[in-house]
Amino acid sequence: MDSVLLYVIGIVVLVVVGVLVVGLVARRGSDRRSVGSAPRPGIDYAPGVGDDDSVPRDTPRRTVDVLEVGEPLADPGAVEALDEAPDEAPPSDDELEGLLVVEVPEPAAGRLQRLRARLARSQNVLGKGLLALLSRDGLDDDTWDQVEETLLGADLGVGPTTELVDRLKTRVRVEGSSDPAAVRRMLHEELLALVDPTMDRRVRAERVDGRPGVVLVVGVNGTGKTTTTGKLARLAVANDQTVVLGAADTFRAAAADQLQTWGDRVGAAVVRGPEGGDPAAVAFDAVSTGAAADVDTVIIDTAGRLHTKTGLMDELGKVKRVVEKQSPVDEVLLVLDATTGQNGLVQARVFAEVVDVTGIVLTKLDGTARGGIVVAVQRDLGVPVKLVGLGEGPDDLAPFDPDVFVTALIEE
Repeated sequence: MDSVLLYVIGIVVLVVVGVLVVGLVARRGSDRRSVGSAPRPGIDYAPGVGDDDSVPRDTPRRTVDVLEVGEPLADPGAVEALDEAPDEAPPSDDELEGLLVVEVPEPAAGRLQRLRARLARSQNVLGKGLLALLSRDGLDDDTWDQVEETLLGADLGVGPTTELVDRLKTRVRVEGSSDPAAVRRMLHEELLALVDPTMDRRVRAERVDGRPGVVLVVGVNGTGKTTTTGKLARLAVANDQTVVLGAADTFRAAAADQLQTWGDRVGAAVVRGPEGGDPAAVAFDAVSTGAAADVDTVIIDTAGRLHTKTGLMDELGKVKRVVEKQSPVDEVLLVLDATTGQNGLVQARVFAEVVDVTGIVLTKLDGTARGGIVVAVQRDLGVPVKLVGLGEGPDDLAPFDPDVFVTALIEE
C-alpha cells in the first residue's frame, strides 16, 4: 500500500514540474518577441547619413497641394494619370537665353547731343558771362579784364586765355559787338578753334591685325576709373563689339566685384585675381583671355594712385610693360575729375611721363562751370579729350564732340 502511494505522489510531482517548465518557456518566448534580440557588440545602431530613417536632401520630391479642411481628396484616377505622365521637357536654348538678362546699352552716336542740356546748365557761368560782357556797347579795358577773369575762373589757363582775348579784341574792333547774334557766332567760332576740332578723338578699341584692341585706364584715386571702365565697356557693346574686362585694381576692396557687376550687365567677361595680388599678372591674363576668345576689345582697370607716389607710378609702368610683352597697348586713357581744375594738370603730366597717355576722360563735367579744363589739358599734354562723363547713369559717358560742347557753353 505504501509503495502505491509513493508511486502516485511521484506522478503528481512530475506533472506539476512539467506544467511549471512549460509556463516558464512560454513566458520567455513572449519576452523575446516584445523586446527583440540583444545588441551585438561593435555595431552602431544610431541612424546615420543615407540611412533609411531619413530621405536624402537631393532626392526628388513631389509637390503636394494643401487642401482646405473638408475639401475632398483628388480623384484616384487622376492621381494614377499623374504618376504615368512623362517628365517635363527641359527648356530650349531660346528659353535659356531668355533667363540671362543682359542690358542693351544706348547707342554711342548722339549721346553728347542728348546730354547737351545737362552740360549747358553746368556751364552757364562761363557762356552767359562772356556773352553779357561782349554784348556791351563799349568794351573798355575794365570789361576786357572781366572777360579774362571769367576765362581764368573757368580753368582755361593763362596761355589759352591770353590767346582768346587777343583774338576777340581784334574781331570786335573789325565786326563790332552791338548785335547779340553776331557776338554769339563770333564767340562760338573762337572757342571752337581753341578746343581744336581737328584732333583725332577716336577711341582705338577695335580689333587690329587679328588681335583685340587693348585699352588701359589710369588715374588718381577717386576720379571714377572703375566706373569709367564699366561705362566704356557699355560704349563698346553699343558699337557691337565683344569685350573682356581686366580687374587689375587688386588693392581696393571690392573693386573687382564692382567691375564684375558692370561686366555682367552687358555680357562682358571679367578676368580677376586674388585681392592684393599682382596687377600686372591680372592685366596679362586679361589680354591672353581676350586673344584666345577672339574678342574685339580688352579694357584694363588699374588701381588709383597718387602722382606723387613714385613706387606706385613705377608699378603702373610695369603693368603696361608686362601687357606689351604679348600685345601693344592701343589706348591709354587718363581719367581726370573735371572739378579739380588746374590741379588735374599736375597729375596728368606725371601719368603722361610714365605710361604715354593717348587720351583724356573728363568725369563730372556736368558738376562744374570750369569747362575751360578741356582746352587746358589738351594744350598741356598735347592729347585730346576723347570722352566726357556727364552724370551718374550707366550711359552718361559720351564721346567728346567739340561743336556740341561749345554750343552748350553759349546757348540760351
